[in-house]
Amino acid sequence: MAFNNNKLIGKLNEVQEFEREVIPQNKLKGWKSFIGTYAGEHTAGTEFVIGPLFVAHGASASDIIFGLLLGNILAVLSWAFFTAKLSVKKRVTLYYQLEKIGGKNFTLFYNLVNAGLFCCLAGSMIAVAGTAVGIPFDLPIPSLSDIYPTSIDWIIIVFIIGAITTFIAMFGFNEVAKFANIAAPWMIMVFVAAAVAVLPDLGVHSISDFWQVANDKIWTGVPLEGQSQFTFWHVLFFAWFCNMAMHIGMADMSILRYAKKWQYGFSSSAGVFLGHYIAWIASGILYSLFLIESNNSTEFAPGPVAYRAAGIAGAICVIIAGWTTANPTLYRAGLAVQAIMPKSKTWKVTLIVGLITTIAACFPALVMNLLDFVALYGLILMPVGAVIYIDTYLFPKMGLIDEYAEKSGIRFNVSAVITWGLTLVLCLLLNLMYGIEIFFLGLPGWFIAVVIYIISSKLLQKPTLIKKP
Repeated sequence: MAFNNNKLIGKLNEVQEFEREVIPQNKLKGWKSFIGTYAGEHTAGTEFVIGPLFVAHGASASDIIFGLLLGNILAVLSWAFFTAKLSVKKRVTLYYQLEKIGGKNFTLFYNLVNAGLFCCLAGSMIAVAGTAVGIPFDLPIPSLSDIYPTSIDWIIIVFIIGAITTFIAMFGFNEVAKFANIAAPWMIMVFVAAAVAVLPDLGVHSISDFWQVANDKIWTGVPLEGQSQFTFWHVLFFAWFCNMAMHIGMADMSILRYAKKWQYGFSSSAGVFLGHYIAWIASGILYSLFLIESNNSTEFAPGPVAYRAAGIAGAICVIIAGWTTANPTLYRAGLAVQAIMPKSKTWKVTLIVGLITTIAACFPALVMNLLDFVALYGLILMPVGAVIYIDTYLFPKMGLIDEYAEKSGIRFNVSAVITWGLTLVLCLLLNLMYGIEIFFLGLPGWFIAVVIYIISSKLLQKPTLIKKP
């Protein structure tokens, strides 16, 4: 046993993620790695939550079909033209690039915030998987109003799933990508098959029946009691910005730095159109039937809903779907914390992060408020993405100093701090004073961050501090 443990630790120690260096040419990945990673991550546990929440918030059928289409197109363009182009240009992690711009002290705080948000997102996916694992044990499922763990059985199941998820993430990007490539094709087939299987129960017996049933029984335009009303614009902006932290916020630099070409950023379409379009629609169909059969129950049960439609395959799909989102999310969180402790092995850091994530997963509130959490999480990280983008592409043309912290030797770039803090304050004021909902704040917020960073850098940069090469 000791030998096996030593062998396992040896393999983990061999994992090289190039946390503080440019990715070597011989380590770059082809498009298949990114197709699988994005399809697996975004055809995932969140889809069993977000699709039903659109139903609960009273989006109409046309809101869903056309809002998701346009929003997802904008998301793919953001991944390709913002994140992928910059990732291939720099070929370093977000965290290392940010250290060059903002300084080590700024990056320390950012990484803590970032890792915490990633842990919450990964935790919600572990919880989603838990709703399926609990089926054979007749485990009581948390409801829309639950905040705290509902039973000791729930905690035990969550910890088992968390352990498996963490173990996969500890082996680095290669294993995360392999896992996603295997799981993704099967998952999307289960999503589609389950939705098609329940359509007759909703009254759809031919293609011509679908639109009428969609408006009358699935996306009725009427929110459930206690839920706010969603419109076309809510759906569009949520589809665009639900992954704002990953594309405009630049978190996927950590993934796309492995891409041979920036055009691989379009691989994100495999995720958003399979997951954020087809899977959201499919899970909405499943949830609408659950509401009809349960007389609008407040129980929120991705596992039982999928099991009702597709049997054991549906329940397993929920479990795997939770893993395929939690794995790359834990990987990113591990990189964020490892940037704070560069002498620590990434696998050790990921192990600690996985434990924190698993504890968070025990709290159902993470899942029940996922729409608001995902929007807030993207908004919090968005200003830093604007800083990185403008610093890379605009500062050299404006005569301003890019990667100012590294070149000047400072540990704390005040301009980056001002940009992050003031942008969020102004977004909060837009929300409080003008009633602009969180889903819509990302777009004006990005431009606000750009203006603040340029002005503050013009005022605060000191060329005399720049070290001679």
